[in-house]
Amino acid sequence: QVQLVESGGGLVQPGGSLRLSCAAVGISFSAFSAYYMQWHRQAPGKQRELVATITSDGSTDYADSVKGRFTISRDNAKNTVYLHMNSLKPEDTAVYYCKLDEVAGVHWGQGTQVTVSS
Repeated sequence: QVQLVESGGGLVQPGGSLRLSCAAVGISFSAFSAYYMQWHRQAPGKQRELVATITSDGSTDYADSVKGRFTISRDNAKNTVYLHMNSLKPEDTAVYYCKLDEVAGVHWGQGTQVTVSS
């Protein structure tokens, strides 16, 4: 059974940076490297939204609200995807989730809280 384990959230001041990690457990390195990975977020009272995508060949795509500030990357040797977040704003406050969509189904991480506040 595939599990996604997230870490790296916390409280940061506006303008600050954080790096989120998402480790995929229960999947081989070769299988992990073949799938695209995504980060989503959900703010209080709002729907979950797609933040960033990275494909198997390393191509990336971002929501307009985070372009130029966030970077998604992956380390297939560690079955891990990252979200580097810079120039954070209060409106980035949310629970962040990673997602893996594989043949056997869709997997979500447990979520990690990011709070941007002074």
